[in-house]
Amino acid sequence: MEYSALYRQSIDDPRSYWLEQSKRIHWFTPFDEVLQGTDPRSPQWFAGGTTNICYNAVDRHAMGSSPFQPAIIWESAETNQRHVYTYTDLYVHVNRVASALRRQGIGQGDRVVIYMPMVPEALFAMLACARLGAVHSVVFGGFSAESLAQRIDDSNAKLVICADGGLRKGKLVRLKRIVDRAMELLHVASPRVLVFDRGIAGWSAVEGRDLSWAAQMAESDDETVDPVPVASGDPSYILYTSGTTGRPKGVVRDTGGYMVMLAATMEQIYGAGPGDVFWAASDIGWVVGHSYIVYAPLLVGATTVLYEGTPDYPTADIWWRLIEREKVNVMFTAPTAMRLLAKHPVEMVRSHDLSSLRHLFLAGEPLDETTYEWARETLQKPVIDHYWQTESGAPMLANFMGTVATQPFKPGSPTFPAMGWDLDVVGAQGEVVAPGVKGILRARLPLPPGSLTTIWGDHARFVSAYFKQDEKGRWYYDCGDFAEKDADGYFWVLGRSDEVINVAGHRLGTREIEEVLAEHPNVAEAAVIGVADELKGQAIVAFVVPRKGVADTTQLESELQGRIRESIGAIATPRQLSVVRSLPKTRSGKVLRRVLKALSEGRATGDLSTIEDPSTVENIRDILAERRSFADGPRSANVHPAGRTHLREPIDTN
Repeated sequence: MEYSALYRQSIDDPRSYWLEQSKRIHWFTPFDEVLQGTDPRSPQWFAGGTTNICYNAVDRHAMGSSPFQPAIIWESAETNQRHVYTYTDLYVHVNRVASALRRQGIGQGDRVVIYMPMVPEALFAMLACARLGAVHSVVFGGFSAESLAQRIDDSNAKLVICADGGLRKGKLVRLKRIVDRAMELLHVASPRVLVFDRGIAGWSAVEGRDLSWAAQMAESDDETVDPVPVASGDPSYILYTSGTTGRPKGVVRDTGGYMVMLAATMEQIYGAGPGDVFWAASDIGWVVGHSYIVYAPLLVGATTVLYEGTPDYPTADIWWRLIEREKVNVMFTAPTAMRLLAKHPVEMVRSHDLSSLRHLFLAGEPLDETTYEWARETLQKPVIDHYWQTESGAPMLANFMGTVATQPFKPGSPTFPAMGWDLDVVGAQGEVVAPGVKGILRARLPLPPGSLTTIWGDHARFVSAYFKQDEKGRWYYDCGDFAEKDADGYFWVLGRSDEVINVAGHRLGTREIEEVLAEHPNVAEAAVIGVADELKGQAIVAFVVPRKGVADTTQLESELQGRIRESIGAIATPRQLSVVRSLPKTRSGKVLRRVLKALSEGRATGDLSTIEDPSTVENIRDILAERRSFADGPRSANVHPAGRTHLREPIDTN
């Protein structure tokens, strides 16, 4: 299919376009209309229709033509375990969990918080909730007791499902203990707690509250639970956004529209369908995990890979071995993972048979050209940058690798809008800016099916947080990202609008500076932030991680400053540029820029519960303290004359 014609249909005649896409899923009750509603901020997709996401993801295949096809391949690099579940196996397990939940009084509309590691039981629990019409809220297993309590409070959950523990590079995370602490912080009635015991972390049951997963499953035995028909617009889940200040925002996803969007993207964008092996190397606690580990692959009858581990543990080729062993067809991960793997010899990749892999999708953060070129040249596969958000639930910008014709690639650009996304770049008053001019990415309304429908319990916040009016008073969705659109219609996402640095009236995107830094052959990673400056409003601060074996960091810093001046201009020269051992990241691989900003401004770093390596913070704090010491006292022999700290020894970034 030709992209332009299909895309124009999705924008100009959304009813006919989405009517055709709706045939991808089973409806218990046909919908009355494809699109209803008078407020463009709150469209009602497939109004009047009833369906069930678990039925579509499990029953259709288990009771249909592929009962013995693998549905889930679980691999744990942490415990050296592997297990394959067919669609029939999945049907049995999900029904057992649904039966157990029903005995605890869980029914349609009830909220269930899931605080689990990357184990199959987490997927069983999510699908069991969907089967009952209950609303799950999966909380990333790295969040603190305080963060978990906030989410239980806000959703007023009736049940919490957790494991005894999780593992991260061999380190034990005692999840049940975190749940126990969270219960002490609640402002709502304490829910029951269903505990899956992996046998890796001792725990104590709280009498009258805690339930054993094993005992509950034994009681369920082979019971079956009929899937509950729910309205298309009923919530399927709540997913709280991370990295925000104040009370977390519970993004609500509908049911019917979400399924239609996911099924369409699997065929059109990812080029994956029945029998394909699809691996989204993410976590179920994030939107990628919800959409492309759990629901999308199962909706189309594919096999999803569920992986517990990191890209380089216990060996740096663990991911490539998995692709070879499981014959993965489509992979989806974050650029950070590729940057990490690029630090290792290319033989770690090329020693494995990756012939099954058709293409690699990257998202979650801006993709720099250096990482793109490394992945493309090393894998000799198409590398597709695409852009989306927790709020969108599926890609907003992408190149298409399935039934829709692929467009020419431009490294660093996520290409064109996905179906249903009417995107433009606008200025401060909502006016469309000329090609090549920086602005804010916006979407005309209505948003396509599968997009967020509200913020849980706070619709007024939903309206105020996401929608603005243009110069003609028309509402639009503010994507919150700095972007450009070139003369060929390609979009370039330059980072969150709150990551735009305003230096003496000059708006500079963090991504463009980071890309210049990352292009240096001796730089493995880079992060740029803006800090308060009395004279200029904001100043630029940069952090770089050198490649293994780089000894002369003073020379590196000098070269990087020069590159920025040459590539962008003197206005973009960092006030500080520090060479550090590693960047502070979440366990999902995102750089914690708020932590870098707090350290640079001498403030408390706040909650570090999601950080992968806490020692990174101390390393950066020490470097910045040495810099401040230099500014206040005599010059140290270990400090560059310009005041930038360099290291005594080469940094081992492994």
